[in-house]
Amino acid sequence: MEMLKRLCVLTSRVDVSANAETALTMALRCRSVKGMDSAVVGDRYDQIIVTAVTARVPAKVNLQLSVGPPRADGYHDLVTVFHALALFDEVTVAPAETDSVRVSGEGAASVPLDGDNLAARAVAALTDAVGPGCRDEPGVAIEIRKRIPVAAGLAGGSADAAGALVACNELWGTGLSQQELAEVAARVGSDVAFALLGGTAIGLGRGEQVTPALVSGTYHWVLAFAAEQLSTAAVYAACDRLRATQADRATQADRATQADRATQADRADGDGPGESAAGRWADGSWAEPQLSTALMAALRSGDPTEVGPLLVNDLEPAAVSLLPRLRRALAAGREHGALGAIVSGSGPTCAYLARDGAHARDLAVALTSADVCRSVISVTGPAPGATVLSPAADQRW
Repeated sequence: MEMLKRLCVLTSRVDVSANAETALTMALRCRSVKGMDSAVVGDRYDQIIVTAVTARVPAKVNLQLSVGPPRADGYHDLVTVFHALALFDEVTVAPAETDSVRVSGEGAASVPLDGDNLAARAVAALTDAVGPGCRDEPGVAIEIRKRIPVAAGLAGGSADAAGALVACNELWGTGLSQQELAEVAARVGSDVAFALLGGTAIGLGRGEQVTPALVSGTYHWVLAFAAEQLSTAAVYAACDRLRATQADRATQADRATQADRATQADRADGDGPGESAAGRWADGSWAEPQLSTALMAALRSGDPTEVGPLLVNDLEPAAVSLLPRLRRALAAGREHGALGAIVSGSGPTCAYLARDGAHARDLAVALTSADVCRSVISVTGPAPGATVLSPAADQRW
């Protein structure tokens, strides 16, 4: 054991002067996992070295997305119910001389290949958290195979970041727990922590504070993909503009109401006017998000007919204002019997809840015939979060 400790300190390249105990613990984690079942035969070491790791990561839909007023940092406080869908990207990481990102599949041309890529940012964040000594090589090659559309409200970029985190955690043998990875994920993006967790969960803060939710049953969904993309930032900005317009209208209506009440009060010699609607909007009380207890009860029942009418997304009006044809897509789903129809996240994907698998297939055919979107697929949820598939390995003698 003492020899192993010395080996870890000598080879880990961790700055032990900063925090010797943490560095030694991390070095032990790295070397004990990377060595994997090392066996000594005479003077020879038989060692299995992991050369690449692949993780599978799910898309998501927000069953509830309630958006609060803008915060000082520009973000919005949210109350959301995440639901992972069986639509997966795959992320493979491997040691390399330099960092690189390669993307193939759905929307690959729209995915950045530099430091703006969320998977690359996740690798950098994990390196900062555990120290560069856990890398066998100075770089990491990231390969992303996409089925989740880009800029579609399905958190595909966040999913890829979660995949990179769990894959590198395995590749480097850092041994971080789910909670430790979630803390790193929160620094990368708002939806990354949920992509790690999967299933159905309640999200607070920016969405990075996630708690598993108690749900029953399997839910059948149809997703309608738009030809266009929507920027999350643009949709939130549109939401703020729409709310400001509503506040202005409320102010104008209140002025007229207050004047009328003042006149009536003068005539009746009674009390003055009460609190205005505009005042209530200004203090944020109208916009404060609250978890839907009705939705949570419906999810516990496992009955999609109860869940469907309770789906809600505060960003939907903003997404529709930027892409008006979404209104027709949502209407088409309802006309063909969807139990619920919403814009997923910041859009523009529309998500429709079906009664069962057969209904989902019929609904997908109907939406395809209605020509309201680029393409349609049927999926189920909830799905597991980021999952490591079998790593590739070499045996060294």
